[in-house]
Amino acid sequence: MKSMRASLTLALVFLLTSVGIGAKAEGIHSADGLVRAMHDRYQNSWYHTISFWQKSTTYKSDGTSQSETWYEAGLLPGKLRIDIGPPSAGNGMVFNHDTLTSFKDGKVAATRPYVHVLMMMAFDVYVQGPDTTMERLKEQGFDLSKFHEDTWDGEPVYVVGAQAGDLKSKQFWIEKKRLLLSRMIEASDQDKTKIRDIRLSDFRELSGGWVAAKLELYTNGEKVFGEDYADIEGNPKLDPAMFDPTQYNTTHWEK
Repeated sequence: MKSMRASLTLALVFLLTSVGIGAKAEGIHSADGLVRAMHDRYQNSWYHTISFWQKSTTYKSDGTSQSETWYEAGLLPGKLRIDIGPPSAGNGMVFNHDTLTSFKDGKVAATRPYVHVLMMMAFDVYVQGPDTTMERLKEQGFDLSKFHEDTWDGEPVYVVGAQAGDLKSKQFWIEKKRLLLSRMIEASDQDKTKIRDIRLSDFRELSGGWVAAKLELYTNGEKVFGEDYADIEGNPKLDPAMFDPTQYNTTHWEK
């Protein structure tokens, strides 16, 4: 009887100790810890390719709006192709490892350096090394020493890049439960005096990961753009050549 009690006591101590260790290990208190947790949670399951079409709506200051269809495909990490309107029109853009090439009527309209931070924190973070993500976030001007917890859209979140109450500094918000990007705030590309607030919602499970089927963009508190995704496919078979700007007119993925 004493032996059985001793065994039960040892088992209980082991259980409580294990729970305590697990709870401590799961605690996230820094940007580095958060990025590593995001990567570790999904590194063995997250999809590496994605495709969808979207209704893209521009909201004008006079209260009217205009919509068009975009076709998008991604190869993670770092590659995204967007065909704007009918693919045969030759209008769109290709993001390929920090370079943005835009096309009009099938011809290159412009090429410039561009780090797609939104894509990195919504997709790439789960499939590339945490050290790479951290280094790139530093390069893009996020103050990774600033970290706090908040609530967004009814869910607890981690916030990196700003102190509590600061909605102007460059920052990103990660939902605690699923470790998914739900919000990003930064200065507008077109006008650095304006604050751009990107909000992601309607999360859906997809091929071992997740995708936000809705995106809203606010500038200085005013909604200016929205995206609603449909026909979303995880891990579709994509030709890598379609992300090569030199082959833009000869490779497509659209059904």
